[in-house]
Amino acid sequence: MKNNLSCKFSPEDIEDAKQTGRLLSMELELSRACNLRCIYCYADSGTALDAELSLSEILDAVDQAVELGARRIIVLGGGEPLVYPDILAILRHIHRRGAAIDLFTNGTRITAELAKEFMALGVSPVIKMNSMREEVQDVLADKPGTFAKIRQGLHHLRDAGYPAPELPLGVQTVICRQNLSELPTMWAWIRDQGMVPYFETITLQGRARHYPELLVGPEEIRSLFQTLADLDKTRFGMEWDPRPPVAGLTCNRHFYTCTITVHGDVVPCPGVDIAVGNIRTARLAEILHQSPVIRDLRNIRETIKGACKTCEFHHSCYGCRGMAYQHTGDYLAADPLCWRNPERINS
Repeated sequence: MKNNLSCKFSPEDIEDAKQTGRLLSMELELSRACNLRCIYCYADSGTALDAELSLSEILDAVDQAVELGARRIIVLGGGEPLVYPDILAILRHIHRRGAAIDLFTNGTRITAELAKEFMALGVSPVIKMNSMREEVQDVLADKPGTFAKIRQGLHHLRDAGYPAPELPLGVQTVICRQNLSELPTMWAWIRDQGMVPYFETITLQGRARHYPELLVGPEEIRSLFQTLADLDKTRFGMEWDPRPPVAGLTCNRHFYTCTITVHGDVVPCPGVDIAVGNIRTARLAEILHQSPVIRDLRNIRETIKGACKTCEFHHSCYGCRGMAYQHTGDYLAADPLCWRNPERINS
């Protein structure tokens, strides 16, 4: 049995989007406001920024994405999406447009009523949970009491009916020095609960740059990913090849998606935070069609450099473009956190 952490789109859909310049999904930031101050946060979120997108601009961005073929809108928040005052208006609008919804949230503001609303709107929540130990979770979130509130949020979601056959419940975990030893146990617990684990490496941006003690080296990541792959195969009957940046998953987002930031900038992904245009001054279709950066990434099999170009997994993996860009300044460089790269970051 193949790992159920597979892409939500078929290879044929992805190839068509790549060739036609259309979208299958779009990632959406709402505001940098957040009720936590996670020390690994890529966005350095906490307080809303000046001149963030208005509600009408956000809804228009959703409309443009749907017109370009997007079937799924991934609400990242930028900060914490459930802090955003009009979050339900946005989720309801996405639902009316017929797109599926993934919602990444720290889970601390989920109430019983909100969980039921998520179920009615077809929201697939992904809860940011980094440890099963209260002291570790609260340190990583930089706020006491976070662990208990996350568990309460999960409780409300399960009471509402999550996970359901068509509405999975995910757990996003950032791999770092502080939680490394407990991650196999945590992975098994998530699986046993019927939830989906998303364990990913840190990109060296935002607040994480100020906490080098978070970083885990390539060989340790290789060992962890192999342990998780063995665990999935022997205990859960799932098979996958270990490779960064997400355990059990291969990133292929650059063939079919983009991210809209809180200021309306269009960037390839949160890690490759190069503004290729802004929806306040141009239509999304025009921006994607004209950007050489987007073109490079949609043709990454041909444009990628270094060890990633000659890797045995070249035709199915291109590493983490965000890690490559944040560490080297080149979004086409070999993934510096991959243990197959001879020029990798030192362990």
